Amino acid sequence: MELSRRTLLTGAAALPALASAAAQGDEMPPPAELAKDEAWWSRVAALYDAPPEGMIQLESGQFGAMTTNVRRVYERRIARINRETTLYTRGQLYADLADVSTNVAAMLGVDADEIAFTRGGSESMATLIGGYNRLKPGDAVLYADLDYDSMQTGMEALAKLRGVSVVRIELPEPATRQTIIDVYERALRDHPQVRMMLLTHLSHRTGLVPPVKEIIALARQRNVDVLLDVGHALGQLEFSLRDLDVDFAGINLHKWIASPLGVGLVYVRKDRIPNIDPCLLEGPSAKIEARVHTGTVNYAALLTVPDAITVHQSIGLANKAARLRYLRDRWAEVLRADPRFEILTPNDSAMHGGITSFRIKGRTSPADNLALRKALFERHGIFTVERLGPAKGACVRVSPSFINDGAQIDRLVVALRELATVKV
Repeated sequence: MELSRRTLLTGAAALPALASAAAQGDEMPPPAELAKDEAWWSRVAALYDAPPEGMIQLESGQFGAMTTNVRRVYERRIARINRETTLYTRGQLYADLADVSTNVAAMLGVDADEIAFTRGGSESMATLIGGYNRLKPGDAVLYADLDYDSMQTGMEALAKLRGVSVVRIELPEPATRQTIIDVYERALRDHPQVRMMLLTHLSHRTGLVPPVKEIIALARQRNVDVLLDVGHALGQLEFSLRDLDVDFAGINLHKWIASPLGVGLVYVRKDRIPNIDPCLLEGPSAKIEARVHTGTVNYAALLTVPDAITVHQSIGLANKAARLRYLRDRWAEVLRADPRFEILTPNDSAMHGGITSFRIKGRTSPADNLALRKALFERHGIFTVERLGPAKGACVRVSPSFINDGAQIDRLVVALRELATVKV
């Protein structure tokens, strides 16, 4: 069951020739142009199992579907592990997992001994928040209203676990790059005891992307470490961990990389690994693997990650990012001009990916947005999700993916205009 080059390319083997209908010969158009090519993206959509008939799936944020071929590879690996059991897991497995780590590290542009596998982004961030050991009583930690619920809970728990105070800030709405930087700068200036802060690369609540590199630099100037939640950013945005100059990051591989469910990563820059305690179930160790101890996990899911990466790279990160932004703009920027709607990410391509949330003005309660989400599905067959937590009120999140086309997004616009006129 060794991960040969042939195995690593299995995920791409079922890819059709993804040649743009608008392209001449083998030359591909720029990503922004390709993003509008529905014929090309229909071929991408054909790589996936079709969603249930009669619905439009616009809630791809929780996790991303594997392509049909990657799913089949995953199923074959499950079957083989189930057949060979410990003959494999007490033998060849460890060499194969090392190959997977090398493959993932190459995609991230980091070293393999700077990453450790987890079961998802939440476990990754829990490892960093709970294991960060540079805090002492009297220090403070900082997080924002748009950070993920579980991460907020973890930051609050540090008051008891580490004897620190907790600073919570609210991000501006509407936001600009400068107003977000100003909020973080003011908070760090007003609370000089802050030594560690949580920062979300792409908010699961609204889709907002803050100026991460600038905020990390700002924090570093004040001797504040940043724990970066990359859960939604990897595979949706173009970035490099090295370029962001981040030391600690929690990463998810079953969202926009579309690996099997249950795979995430912790990244810690090599010289910072000692600043995260080993897991309680591990002894003293300088290795990053000792920071996570999950026991016997779904090895088939881990082994299939390179196949998912191959498909991801075959489509192209720049192409994926441009397509998601195009689908997002096709509804969000149209409705921004309608005074009945509030669009919760700015018209700045650096501050959003494909995810964006909205409100109908005046409908800010959780009940309002739950009712709106239900009405979208029950009346129009459009599946979204309500999100709570932003300081100015609840909202509905729209998360398109690569199975969606422009016509479906246009149907969303029609549906929302209709629902804005009635009480649901």
